[in-house]
Amino acid sequence: MDVLATDPCASDSPCGLYVHIPFCETKCGYCDFYTVALKDRDPTPLVDRVIRELEERVARQPLSIGTVFCGGGTPTLLPLDDLAALLGTIQRVVSGEPLREFTVEANPATIDDAKAQLLVASGVTRVSMGAQSFFTSELAALERIHRVEDIPPSVEVLRRNGVSQINLDLIFGIPGQTLDTWSESLRRAAALGPDHLACYGLTYEPGTRLTAQRDHRRITPCDENLEADMFLLTKELLDEQGYAQYEISSYAKPGCRSAHNINYWRNGPYIGVGPSAAGCVDHRRYKNVADVAGYIRLIDSQGHAEAETELLDRSAILLETIMMQLRLTEGLSIAAFRERVGADPVELFGGTLARLEAAGLVVRDHDHIALTRQGQLVADTVIRDLAVASGTSDMPLPVVS
Repeated sequence: MDVLATDPCASDSPCGLYVHIPFCETKCGYCDFYTVALKDRDPTPLVDRVIRELEERVARQPLSIGTVFCGGGTPTLLPLDDLAALLGTIQRVVSGEPLREFTVEANPATIDDAKAQLLVASGVTRVSMGAQSFFTSELAALERIHRVEDIPPSVEVLRRNGVSQINLDLIFGIPGQTLDTWSESLRRAAALGPDHLACYGLTYEPGTRLTAQRDHRRITPCDENLEADMFLLTKELLDEQGYAQYEISSYAKPGCRSAHNINYWRNGPYIGVGPSAAGCVDHRRYKNVADVAGYIRLIDSQGHAEAETELLDRSAILLETIMMQLRLTEGLSIAAFRERVGADPVELFGGTLARLEAAGLVVRDHDHIALTRQGQLVADTVIRDLAVASGTSDMPLPVVS
């Protein structure tokens, strides 16, 4: 069944579960997620508290869990015993649920036969692997430590052991990257036969080493026009390989769209577990403390590690609905918008929507408002314009990548 057939915005829709394991071998220069180098650190104390939070949060969650995503970090970097304990707990707490998808993130060379067999035995249906590029110089620019040669055997190990679906992440707009090297990375990735490809434009996040290198002119960012050409080439090339774009950065073979991510993009409820993880259910959003030691201490002392919490007001809900649903190629659901916000988006956006249509940046039918391919290139601008038209211009607008 196509995963878009169910609307996660419905009150009886299943809930997503995200579990964050922050450990990596090293922190990549472009990464702004909360991660820490594992090195000689013992991961067991953190895994034990994540298990405790998992058991408590899921037990008091009235919604059924429909999808699971265990990310980070690199969960597959955990020792086998810790990974088994974590995945076994996830499998147990969601047992009996109509689970549609169970994804675990991995990096090349962090998967062997034993771990792949554990993933499958624990109910994992999908592995998302950060390949990023098939050129050594580009991996070096990103400060990735795996080798190009690690990618194909890692995919083969997953296939050999029965992982149902595989996603490969790729990045374009890397300093020094050309249209030819991007095209070659796409072709080499597709040749491995993944079920899904996530192709992200590189973003320079505040506080990262990559941004500091740019600011000190140690690297030269990719030309914006070249980056636009890379984005347009992606759809053209992957169409030929049988991958359909269904979200700005996401391409899938038939039946292989990411149900977990679609739940986010359609504003469905989700639980977050682990340091820095966020959750949002019934318009209450929380975020756990982004610190391993602090997370362990708070779980031990108060049973949860929430550092921030808020109730989303109408303006926040409206803005997030615009931002998230416009990522999907099917676009913003007019009916879901009315249900969530209590207003008709066509009337709310007024002349701004008509102007964007005339400019060829959005299209509209009776059911959806969607970005065109040209609109996807300037998604930030379109979202800002619609936010201003809807009266949320005083709110901070995150960048859409």
